[in-house]
Amino acid sequence: MQRIRNLLALGILLLAQGTDALAQGSDAFEQNQRLGRGVNVLGYDPIWKDRSRGRFQAEHFRLIHEAGFNHVRINLHPFRDCGATITEPYFQTLDWAIEQALANKLMVMVDFHEFTAMARDPNGLKDRFLAMWTQLSQRYKDQPSDVLFEILNEPNSKLTPQLWNEYLREALAIIRRTNPVRTVVIGPAQWNQVSQLDKLELPDADRNIIVTIHSYTPMEFTHQGAPWTNQRDKVGVSWEGTPKEREVITAMFDQAQAWSKQHNRPIHLGEFGVYDKAEMPSRVRYLDFVTREAEKRGWSWAYWQFDSDFIVYDIPGKRWIAPVRDALIPPPERKEN
Repeated sequence: MQRIRNLLALGILLLAQGTDALAQGSDAFEQNQRLGRGVNVLGYDPIWKDRSRGRFQAEHFRLIHEAGFNHVRINLHPFRDCGATITEPYFQTLDWAIEQALANKLMVMVDFHEFTAMARDPNGLKDRFLAMWTQLSQRYKDQPSDVLFEILNEPNSKLTPQLWNEYLREALAIIRRTNPVRTVVIGPAQWNQVSQLDKLELPDADRNIIVTIHSYTPMEFTHQGAPWTNQRDKVGVSWEGTPKEREVITAMFDQAQAWSKQHNRPIHLGEFGVYDKAEMPSRVRYLDFVTREAEKRGWSWAYWQFDSDFIVYDIPGKRWIAPVRDALIPPPERKEN
């Protein structure tokens, strides 16, 4: 009998410790509100191969904060840049980026961006994918709650919704071994489309998860002239903000919001934007509408992207693309001096 009492006492103690650990974690909805307005950075910068060739510099984190952004989504391509495992020089670059972001009062989303490779060969790359999450989660286990992990950007193609549900659970379990209370970001399959939310299966007991969606609707406008798409020869498409055009977006956002309320999960609009070939007045109308609609629903968002294409900042020219920046963050709300 005494042994049973001892076991019960131990169980109660472990349960209490677990409850305390969970209490120390951040509420996902609160984290999502703190994320607020963000921008995608560093995905295609040569800095990952050679720090001395980096376009992105420490001053850009300061500029991002001063413009009124609250977080950066750092796009990682470790398959492309590292080989079998994440190398120490690569980690040192990521260490630098995280440190600079935090020093400039920016939250950080560490985004595993190898969606193309994972879509082509999910089975062949699974072990490597999980091993890299073991490395990442161990490396950053002591970072503050302002650092979030996004398991995989835009799973698609051969990484089917069913297979993705298996992979995300395994990756999440690896993360939770060393980061039991860190906020993790997970999106649905098929390019993080809203239409796939109902197929997303998350561990119900794990409430420190933010769900991310992406939206480039309508593609014929947002990707006009983009050479990697079937819109490459379609230019001159405008977005006037007509009731019909707005309804396409609001209906999709309403669908995501209904799912959010049903499942009690916060929403992060992790990517949206307009390719540079679109006329500026249409870009401004579209971006202002999308961001305000996301904010109206209490979502955080991250614009695609800081530089390269879809840009909001011209690094060689050392200047903001002011109309795009002002559409995302209206001038009265900026922190610039």
